[in-house]
Amino acid sequence: MNDTERKLLDAALRVFSRYGVKRTSMGDLCEEAGVSRQTFYNTFRNKDDILRALIRSYSETALEEIAAGLADCATLADRLDLVFDRAVVSGFDMVAAMPNAEDFVDGAHASAREEIDAAGERFRAVIAELLQPHAPSIRAAGIAVPDLADCMQRASKAAARHACDREHLLTQLATLRQLCVAAAGDPAVEPRNTE
Repeated sequence: MNDTERKLLDAALRVFSRYGVKRTSMGDLCEEAGVSRQTFYNTFRNKDDILRALIRSYSETALEEIAAGLADCATLADRLDLVFDRAVVSGFDMVAAMPNAEDFVDGAHASAREEIDAAGERFRAVIAELLQPHAPSIRAAGIAVPDLADCMQRASKAAARHACDREHLLTQLATLRQLCVAAAGDPAVEPRNTE
């Protein structure tokens, strides 16, 4: 991504955060970025292109952070926590801070479904890779690694979408992690005390 694209995406995120996707005009985006309409249209054709690029950029950054942090993770639970933090919690926090969060989420889902699905597939692949060393235990539990990875990715995203608040989200993700660790038979993890 070049500097102009990054500048435009940063400006778009700020404006979408303030006004929502529907109420944001291309003029608003150009003004926030400090560029001409021609510069903007040379980079992005419309708001849908911007939303797709925002999702792609967010996903790529999260995947890079996950890859960089995995070496510091000693257990499967630690690795799953890292994936959930970068792929789910950070997005939840970003959207929760937006005054027009629902409009932003609805706009992104309407305009960038393919990009959202592609990001989900990339995160599923990361989870499957983390689970692969535990494949014999997972199979012994009657589960296929790709199915467990798919379940974990979809359930974590659903938890973010429907969580009452951040604490509720973290509790749901901890439950998913424990279920996955139990299926993987990772002895390095003690059950979380919820009392």
